[in-house]
Amino acid sequence: MRFSLLGRRREFVVRPLEPGDLHALAALHEEGFARPWSDGELAALLDQPPVFGFVAVLVGRARAAPVGFVLARLAAGEAEILTIAVARACRGLGIGRLLMDAVLRHLHEQRAEALFLEVDETNKAAVALYRRLGFREVGRRPDYYLHAARRRSAALVMRRDLR
Repeated sequence: MRFSLLGRRREFVVRPLEPGDLHALAALHEEGFARPWSDGELAALLDQPPVFGFVAVLVGRARAAPVGFVLARLAAGEAEILTIAVARACRGLGIGRLLMDAVLRHLHEQRAEALFLEVDETNKAAVALYRRLGFREVGRRPDYYLHAARRRSAALVMRRDLR
């Protein structure tokens, strides 16, 4: 599966995540989360058969470090985004959308019925992306995310029907 995006004179492609990507993915996750996942934690998730993922890389640099990734899980017709991260320097270029499109295409091929995710209510760009992709809020987890200075925010639980 290969998708591409041209953004600010750089073209990105999405490919399936590979075990050799894990160290770079842990570094990307650290850029975006107060409690980042290690490459060991990512590997443990990928060892679970229903877990799959994609990475975004610059065209012509397929073996270069990924600039974004997404992990998802599909079981019994329902899927969930486990995590998604984009390098700080590449945010705003449409990479998150490209990664989500790859997940949605994969889930369509698998005949999944619904996709769920949780997003920090303060992450306005992500919330806007998910709403543009057809997700709707179906729940809220108060004080779910921990930020600097021990500030907390809620997670919005969002759902998109796929059928």
